[in-house]
Amino acid sequence: MSAPVQKAPMLSVREALDLLLAAARPVEQVETVPTLEANGRVLAADQLATIDVPSADNTQMDGYAVRAADCASGAATLKVSQRIPAGSVGHALEPGTAARIFTGALIPPGADAVVMQEQAEAVGDSVTIHHAPRAGEWIRRKGEDIGAGAVILAAGARLRSQELGLAASVGLASLPVRRRLRVAVFFTGDELTMPGDVPPEALKPGAIYNSNRFTLRGLLENLGCDVEDFGIVPDSLEATRATLRAAAREHDLIITSGGVSVGEEDHIKPAVQAQGRLSMWQIAVKPGKPLAFGEVRRDVDADADAGAAHFLGLPGNPVSSFVTFLLFVRPFLLRLQGVTGRVEPQGYTVRADFDLPKGDRRNEFLRARLNAAGGLDLFPNQSSGVLTSTVWGDGLVDNPAGNRIAAGDPVRFIPFAELQH
Repeated sequence: MSAPVQKAPMLSVREALDLLLAAARPVEQVETVPTLEANGRVLAADQLATIDVPSADNTQMDGYAVRAADCASGAATLKVSQRIPAGSVGHALEPGTAARIFTGALIPPGADAVVMQEQAEAVGDSVTIHHAPRAGEWIRRKGEDIGAGAVILAAGARLRSQELGLAASVGLASLPVRRRLRVAVFFTGDELTMPGDVPPEALKPGAIYNSNRFTLRGLLENLGCDVEDFGIVPDSLEATRATLRAAAREHDLIITSGGVSVGEEDHIKPAVQAQGRLSMWQIAVKPGKPLAFGEVRRDVDADADAGAAHFLGLPGNPVSSFVTFLLFVRPFLLRLQGVTGRVEPQGYTVRADFDLPKGDRRNEFLRARLNAAGGLDLFPNQSSGVLTSTVWGDGLVDNPAGNRIAAGDPVRFIPFAELQH
């Protein structure tokens, strides 16, 4: 009698993620793009400031530039000797006088403080200062934000609107960035059909609309990928192999959904193995669990140095596909794009306003949403096929294996906003 087959232990979420990130090969090609068009791109080289910001001392407020010593009484009346709007340069401030000044304007020589206009009363060509300012009050000093020569943006940063504004503030009209990641997607299963091709009342028994196609493409586009959609591939080994060959040719990553469950008859596994290599992982995560990771050679008949495209096969259930993408594919993509900082989502401690009497043996990611009291409500049906939970919810509760939750307990909550950009 043969010994029973020993199943390999399931990987933890942390172990699976570490394996993926260790295998990520960032794209090497760099291109220079206008700063106005660099949103979402990954910076390829450190960027240095060539100027001080601000370039000179200037006022934070509309008001009056004064010598603090002239206003020590708290009720000084001074002659208004000049008016300095932003973009103009004033002349030296004489003792016993004030300069009418507007936000952003340069501080005239001789002045050492600004009094906001709400603390002053203008009468004719004079102003009474109802305040005793300290030296430096409401003045932005030269270089206070950025000093010339400082690294303002580090290589590997994913550029957001604030990074673009910072680059522009030192005059950077263009930025070196890594090229966009090229991702191919396709979907297998003769049961799949597209909305619009067949009306709901005419769907054949067992047929379903391909919702994963829309979800995955949206997620990839949110991450700034160039996506090529190979559509629904017929359920045959040769069709699957042909699509893999075509997808690998000009793409960095191939993503599929469905056909990766243990024991399931499908053509993804033999097709990828014929074109490259494949590891079938069982991950202690719910929803999710099956994940296929490997690579597809770009041209099996060509030079051995042609390289390979990464391959990720996601579960077919819509919520499993969605959550697996957020937990594993998104960090992997960010590393491929060249992001060097944290690629995992930030979680926050939030109060649970629900009970979960029994924890699962796997690490669960529960769909929940914030309520008006600042706590979390749980979607009543946590099945991997209930896509409405992802629309209703604001994010995921990261619940460790075997953990029960009682109302009032603190839980780790990951907002969808942390996971989709």
